[in-house]
Amino acid sequence: MKLKLKNTVLSNIAFVGTLAMLSVSSPLAAEEFFTIKGGELERPTGYREWVYAGTPVTPNDLNNGKAAFPEFHNVYIDPKSWAHWKKTGEFRDGTILMKELVSVGSKAAVSGKGFFQGEFLGLEATIKSKKHFPKEPGNWAYYSFSSKDHKTLSATAKPFATASCNACHATAAADDFVFTQYYPVLNAGKGTGMKASGGHASDLQNSYDEPKGN
Repeated sequence: MKLKLKNTVLSNIAFVGTLAMLSVSSPLAAEEFFTIKGGELERPTGYREWVYAGTPVTPNDLNNGKAAFPEFHNVYIDPKSWAHWKKTGEFRDGTILMKELVSVGSKAAVSGKGFFQGEFLGLEATIKSKKHFPKEPGNWAYYSFSSKDHKTLSATAKPFATASCNACHATAAADDFVFTQYYPVLNAGKGTGMKASGGHASDLQNSYDEPKGN
């Protein structure tokens, strides 16, 4: 009787342990990479460890000194959304893109003349969520944590008015309100599975060896 009871206790302990392991390894909620409370987005951290999408820049020098966005935009996408993007070619509900604003610093380097990154100027975020933005076009909302003088970042941010960002994204963005055409990592990785991550060595070699035509 004691042996049977002991075995039952051990079985129950093992079962509880298994549940604990499952709870740790199971997927979290869609908004696991961001937190919105009281309508405000808490500033995400650790985004530099996410997947780097690219860095477009439209400097003042090439826009008559009046560029709308004269700084570099270092863009990162959360890893779960990246995995979904490379598998399906779609941005999942819960996608967050972080944009780090960096000034144009030096315009000369040992390699030659150009535009090189300077100081951090600000931080912005774009989120797709039916839960939080059911009435926004594409369920996307846009945030900025930057102060007007670009010297500090706020701990939280409220979304921009729809007209501030969505209209431009709706008319000019290549994929679901996102300018993937300016981000080679996203553009080339759309629905390409393993190749989106750089592919296997054999995949890359095959792509180089493909005939270019006559």
